[in-house]
Amino acid sequence: MDFLLHHGITVLGQWISIAELAGQVFALAVVFLAQRRTLWTWPVQVGATVLLFAVYVSAHLGGLAARQVAILAISVYGWWAWTRRQDPVFGVVVRKGRLAERLAMIGAFVVGTTVMALVLDALNASWAPWPDAAIFVGTLVAFAAQGLGLVEFWLVWLAVDAIGVPLQISSGLYFSAAIYIVFAGLVVHGWWSWNRSAQRVAARPGVTAASS
Repeated sequence: MDFLLHHGITVLGQWISIAELAGQVFALAVVFLAQRRTLWTWPVQVGATVLLFAVYVSAHLGGLAARQVAILAISVYGWWAWTRRQDPVFGVVVRKGRLAERLAMIGAFVVGTTVMALVLDALNASWAPWPDAAIFVGTLVAFAAQGLGLVEFWLVWLAVDAIGVPLQISSGLYFSAAIYIVFAGLVVHGWWSWNRSAQRVAARPGVTAASS
């Protein structure tokens, strides 16, 4: 891993380590795969977490580094959950979240961000504890909702992207910032695709009930 962190390429005057390049490309592939609701989403995500953990530790972004560990655990759950939520017509069955689920997502994001930011600040684990914490918690909420097949997870990703772009730029991770911008475009398309799929599933009697 040390080799991947200290060797890389220069693009438009900005140096990019192999670890950052490969990790972000894998992360980008995850969004693409998630749109198509394929089980390959999760093993590719595992590869991305390993690489990006090393990148963020070297950049002194404790929240983003810790996020990779949590994503790894959630990816294992998501892989298992998606194998149980298969349908011969719709693939992985997705749905819109109930009001209680949406409120729980918002509450978890607000409370989690506050607690995590205070922890990062107390441990001096991040130079930007609040946005670092928001990205950490937002990612956990998004992946948990994705594992459950909730359409709203895409909207959480949009919030993460909006916070992540300026943080990555300020950290000198310009390639990662550019990838976040690409993420945003894919996220909008993913939300549209999953929304349509959820509507088709809801219109088919018995599918939603069987998948919940």
